[in-house]
Amino acid sequence: MNEFPHQQPRSAAEPAPQPEPTLPASVRGAVDLGAVPAPAAAPRGQAGEAAGGYRREVGTADFQEVAELSTQVPVVFALWARFSQQSVAFADTLEQVVDRYRGRMLLASVDAEASPEIAQMFQAQSVPTVVALLGGRPVPLFNSTVPAEQAAQLLDELLGLAEQNGISGTVEPVRADDEPEPLPPLHQEAADALEAGDLDAAEAAYRRAIAENPGDRDAKLALAQVHLLQRVLPLDAATVRAEAAAAPDDVAAQLAVGDLDVSGGHVEDAFRRLLDLVRRTAGEDRDTVRRRLLELFDVVGAEDPRVVTARGALMRALF
Repeated sequence: MNEFPHQQPRSAAEPAPQPEPTLPASVRGAVDLGAVPAPAAAPRGQAGEAAGGYRREVGTADFQEVAELSTQVPVVFALWARFSQQSVAFADTLEQVVDRYRGRMLLASVDAEASPEIAQMFQAQSVPTVVALLGGRPVPLFNSTVPAEQAAQLLDELLGLAEQNGISGTVEPVRADDEPEPLPPLHQEAADALEAGDLDAAEAAYRRAIAENPGDRDAKLALAQVHLLQRVLPLDAATVRAEAAAAPDDVAAQLAVGDLDVSGGHVEDAFRRLLDLVRRTAGEDRDTVRRRLLELFDVVGAEDPRVVTARGALMRALF
């Protein structure tokens, strides 16, 4: 589970939140990583009928339209972030489960960073966050990944609750031509490994993809994200932050907090911390921090304005 800087979902007893109609349409991205270019995501299009499955990509612009479908079928909103490969993979797992109901419910897939208004409406603090709408009312489901069997069991209960409330319709499948292009074979291998939680296998697949095509930018970005996951997952956040607070010049501790901040969406905090560390260090330590910043720039994306600003600050700090 990756932190997302919002609050917990509303209870089912509260009215369904509504977006402001003037908000801009969504674009694809990642949790608090702005315009992160799209790395290889987990597999899509393997579940559902030939005409298409029951997963719809939803942004602020069409949130209201999709939310209104919750008077006909349960609409399951899955908030994910391209930065968090676990949340991407879990959304794909939910897609396969939802497709089994053949239109008796709809999966609304939400890129939480591209549509932060939706994340705020559901008061999501982390990805994945999964909230259903029944007749416009939110029903919190998950705020972490769970096995497909457990997800199916809870969705069965959700469907029963919907039927008790007179919500028993169906929706048409999403058109097959809305599906993205198939992933390259090594990207698919990496995505499958990520879905299985095997970061080492995902790393190996992305490395082979880069070896075959040194210009494969998506593989390089995804590899940087896998490396971040490998560093962050073993950490105890409270312990790491306490150690960093007690030792502000401990390079390893500060790097670990920087990783945690980026993984939790606090990108500017991470960059600020590490830039300050660059200014306070010299020699090998400074170069270590510089290299970590460059890798985090790759994770966030070269075009992200926060990266552009931080890269300029890094150049000034070094020279």
